[in-house]
Amino acid sequence: MKKHENQIKQWLKENRARGARLLQILVRENSTRGNESSTQALVIEKCRQLGLALDIWELNGEKLKKHPAYCCDRQSFDGNPNLVAVLKGTGGGKSIILNGHIDVVPVGKESSWEHDPFSGIIECGKLYGRGATDMKGGNVALLMAIESLVANGIKLKGDVIFQSVIEEESGGAGTLAAVLRGYHADGAIIPEPTNLKMFPKQQGSMWFRITVNGKAAHGGTRYEGVSAIEKSLLVIQRLQQLEKDRNANISDPLYEKIPIPIPINIGKITSGEWPSSVPDTAVIEGRMGVSPEETIQSAQLEMENCLHELIKNDVWLQEHPLKLEWFGGRWLPGSLESDHPLMNELTKSFVEVKGAHPVVEASPWGTDGGILSTVGNTPVVVFGPGITETAHDANEHINLEDMFIASEIIALTLLKWCEVDV
Repeated sequence: MKKHENQIKQWLKENRARGARLLQILVRENSTRGNESSTQALVIEKCRQLGLALDIWELNGEKLKKHPAYCCDRQSFDGNPNLVAVLKGTGGGKSIILNGHIDVVPVGKESSWEHDPFSGIIECGKLYGRGATDMKGGNVALLMAIESLVANGIKLKGDVIFQSVIEEESGGAGTLAAVLRGYHADGAIIPEPTNLKMFPKQQGSMWFRITVNGKAAHGGTRYEGVSAIEKSLLVIQRLQQLEKDRNANISDPLYEKIPIPIPINIGKITSGEWPSSVPDTAVIEGRMGVSPEETIQSAQLEMENCLHELIKNDVWLQEHPLKLEWFGGRWLPGSLESDHPLMNELTKSFVEVKGAHPVVEASPWGTDGGILSTVGNTPVVVFGPGITETAHDANEHINLEDMFIASEIIALTLLKWCEVDV
């Protein structure tokens, strides 16, 4: 084993420039929603060069809609395929899924970026661009780990199943499609930008929409109307109290450094058409966090009950009920024991590379881990390079050193988890 570990370490040390160049190439491709194909083609070609067994397919939206975990408003997946590439083992070892998503969020206001959002420019050891940290850097760490095995002729007993999926940022349709296609394993690593922390538990989340009804009137006689905006403030205040109540029940030590473990975020409010009119409708949209220990359905019921309580104390809302809808993105929660064998092996590799124990926390956001664990029955650890704070932000970047460290830790974990065939 020591011989193989040394081979991997040496190869990764000598091929850092190759890894940085691959990340540059991927970041320079715009793989926002519906535009994943060109970047995916580059990943496919890389996997073909590595001699992996390729499975490339377009998602069947009609088929996926029949599954209760599906939540996506995308009309078509045509031309933007999923990829699974397998390094086949010789048999007898544990298998592992290495899951990364290729889609990235929109760049936002371009004037906020110091460089072109798809520049891939490297400055002071940092590579900049949309997707650098979330999560093309993690994908490259996976590919470097796999290539270090292939380049050194190291045979594993268990299968290494690399997945490059679409649609993670909008609810996980790509990973769900891979699970339903039959891809399961004894364990999985998702290299989301965790700052090299380990997340055995992942928060779930879902989007909600609340429509509040009022009564229109002239602004000069606003007392003749009922402002939907003012009523919406009551709703928001009640949601803030619900957030406090739900988080007061979180006692898991993995959340102790997270100020709000399962937030309820108001992301959008729409109301009114004229400054001199009392608005008769307000629409509140937001995101509700879901604890790893609860279900999507139980969290939804808590919000429904919360709004029912609000209505009891307001005559107008009793006569003009709120409308609650669950729409758009939804991410299933996931949970793994901190002493699970996969956590143990990953921790051993981390200590070997870093000389210190990893920080173990719960994920502050949803990932595809919930689908892999809940639907696919595959134990999942979220661990990767990338800076949590810059994901989805302007000037997104990754420290290349962390990407190289992650690739080494993951490669050494593959040796332990899948076992070397000597």
